[in-house]
Parts: sequence; structure tokens; C-alpha cells
Amino acid sequence: MITANLRDWLLSDAPTSRRQARFASWYKGWLTLRSNTLAMVGLIVLALIILAAIFAPVLATHDPYAQDLGQRLLGAGQGGHLLGTDSLGRDIYSRLVYGARISIYIVLLVAMVAPLVGLIVGTVSGYAGGWADVVLMRITDIFLAFPRLILALAFVAALGAGIENAVLAISLTAWPPYARIARAETLTIRNSDYIHAIRLQGAGPFRIVTRHIWPLCISSLVIRVTLDMAGIILTAAALGFLGLGAQPPSPEWGAMISEGRKYILDYWWVATFPGLAIFAISLAFNLLGDGLRDMLDPKEDNA
Repeated sequence: MITANLRDWLLSDAPTSRRQARFASWYKGWLTLRSNTLAMVGLIVLALIILAAIFAPVLATHDPYAQDLGQRLLGAGQGGHLLGTDSLGRDIYSRLVYGARISIYIVLLVAMVAPLVGLIVGTVSGYAGGWADVVLMRITDIFLAFPRLILALAFVAALGAGIENAVLAISLTAWPPYARIARAETLTIRNSDYIHAIRLQGAGPFRIVTRHIWPLCISSLVIRVTLDMAGIILTAAALGFLGLGAQPPSPEWGAMISEGRKYILDYWWVATFPGLAIFAISLAFNLLGDGLRDMLDPKEDNA
């Protein structure tokens, strides 16, 4: 009975409060997402990877850093190693589980930095217009003119190898698309009647941008962030593959592939399993991003 009443309250066509309208919108969005099978598959896979990263000490069967040259290059299932061992005798499964922490860590940091920078640049550019718009957009064009990986390599080479520098480099190359999206949304919104009404009530530019324009840009940025996650992971893996990301002996997936490429013909599992892990998390983010795009599309009826 309580569940039925709560569902009726969430699906009401005439919400009696702002809180009810907000919760109803979230619930209807969840119903839309839940009806998308592929998006739910992506969400489940992503949730499993995140749980594996959180409970890595419990799930790992060996010390991911422990070397045993007598156990080197064992196949899957041999010597008590679920996915085999690498060239130094380290357990691949345990390193994959701990490596999930590094990938999630990089994704979260980039997802917090790049969209925020892009949102600020894009909304300031779109709302201010004039010379500010020209200058900010030309800077954005300069960043967009370079391939993301090449620009990230240049930043990491200048800053030095390491996870933190890799995160900073990826963030510096990832913000321009968010700025473009935020600017386009701002140009559409800034001349709306309700913005003129708010301005006539005495609201300044800062309040208008932060309280009335930013919330309307969030849905588009969330979709873009989710779809960009796969590219962020691949860029981080590429930096690790080239030795410019996480440094040995960190169990970073790209670095694990780099090490395993020397044995790809005879000991294929050393590079294959980290590659499958990158494939799985990238596919999960893409599937979830497609589902979120459908859920947050204002043209769709989420009822």
C-alpha cells in the first residue's frame, strides 16, 4: 500500500510542491532509463566495476605488486592464478581489480574538472558576447584544432609523467566541447522572456548565469560527460601505454597492455585481459550515455 501510494505521488500530473515535481521528474527519468535494456546493461557493468574497485582488497586473490619469477607467464587457472600471471609473476586478476581504482579515479577527476571549466567558459562567452565571446571562442578553437591525444601527450611531456599530471593533461584537452555546448545553450536562453523578467527584477549577470542558465545547461553536459568517459579512459590508457601515465609498478590497464605486447603471440592473456577490461568499461559508459541522452531529451515524453 505504501509503495502504491508513493508511486501515485511520484506520477501525479498535478504536483503540489516543488519537491514533489523534482522527485517526480527523477522517477520518470528512471523509468525511461530502466526501459532501455542496453542502458541498464551498461549501468550494471559499470556498477560491478565500481564495486570491484571499492572492494579490491577483498576480491583480490594475491598482492598485485608481489613478484614471483618462478610463477611468471602462467596461463589462466594455473598455479592458483585465475587469469594467469605476467612477466614478473604478478597475478593478472588482482592487478586488474586494483587497476579499476586507477581508471575510476582518473575518470572522476576529469569529470569534475573539464565540464566545470567548459561550463564557465561557455556561459561567460555566450552571455557576455562581444570581445569576450570572440577571445574565449578563439582559445577554444585553438584547443579543438589539435587531436586530443597529441595535445595530452604534449602537456604530459611538459608536466612530467604521473597520474595527477595525466589527469590535468586530459582535463586541459577535454573542456572545449563542453564550452561549445554551454555557449550554444546560453545563446538560446539569454534572450528568453523569463531572463528579461529576471533582469528587470534587479538580478545581476552572476546570479542570472549561475541560478538560471547553468541549471538548463546541466542535462546536455551530463550526457556529453557520460559519452566522453570512454574517450577519457582510452586517453588515460594510451598515456599509460606510452609510459606517461601511471608509473610502474602501478597496475594501470594501459601500462599492463604495454608490458604484455612483448608476449602477445606466445602469452596472449597478459595483454588481452587488460584490453578486455578497457573495452568493458568503455562500452558500459557508451551504453549508459545513450540511455541518459534519451532520458534527458526534452523532446521525449518521460511519463
